[in-house]
Amino acid sequence: MSAREKDGTGRERMRAFAGNTLDDYYDHDIRDHPLPGRLLIGLVVRVLWLVTKLLWPWRLEQAQVLLAEPRGRVIIMNHESMLDPVLAVVTLWLARVPTRIVYKSELDRVGPAAWLFSRAGGFPVARGSADMKTVRRARAMLQRGECVLIYPEGTRVRKDADAQVHGGYAIMAQLAKAPVQPVAIIGARHLRPRCRVYLRAGAPVEWSELAASGRREQAAEMERVGMERVYALRDELRRAHPEVRD
Repeated sequence: MSAREKDGTGRERMRAFAGNTLDDYYDHDIRDHPLPGRLLIGLVVRVLWLVTKLLWPWRLEQAQVLLAEPRGRVIIMNHESMLDPVLAVVTLWLARVPTRIVYKSELDRVGPAAWLFSRAGGFPVARGSADMKTVRRARAMLQRGECVLIYPEGTRVRKDADAQVHGGYAIMAQLAKAPVQPVAIIGARHLRPRCRVYLRAGAPVEWSELAASGRREQAAEMERVGMERVYALRDELRRAHPEVRD
């Protein structure tokens, strides 16, 4: 039997400085990650908050809709640039909302990237395949009360007409009986110094709102409705801030 202590779930407690695998970081509650790593990520988050505020003044509208919700949920966003996940993670981390972000598994080939993402709460998905391991992992995270941040468009979208929505996030939410919360961003497609970036959060989409009855039909409807809400928020932001080049 392992000499390592057990946590409340029966898993071995993570070590403070060494001896943890990437799977340890993926499968333990983010709030149980070793304190030194959490302090490091907290420092990085605060530096990123300051730098991004100075370079691209940004604001999250209807913030309480996102930050005051206590349940684990799947958060979905449109994807304009690499700034999108930075702003989302910075906002949620500073508000102490435990959040996981899905990233493409190819990045794990870069050792430092895998090290950093795992400690920041990220976990990989194999794109273009039925990655049920990731789906089950996300279900466990959601059931623990963690949020899972996903970009269903998969890659950065330079023009609205180029957007292609990939399925999968609704299945994660469905298995965990978790709601799906839309968030939109504008102003990040053509980043330049001092350009304004805006985000807006919408109310979670509940499974009880859907008209479909079968599980497969419900998942398909959630995927459609979820992204419709994201794009509606995006369009609201564009009308409210016509000066933003997007």
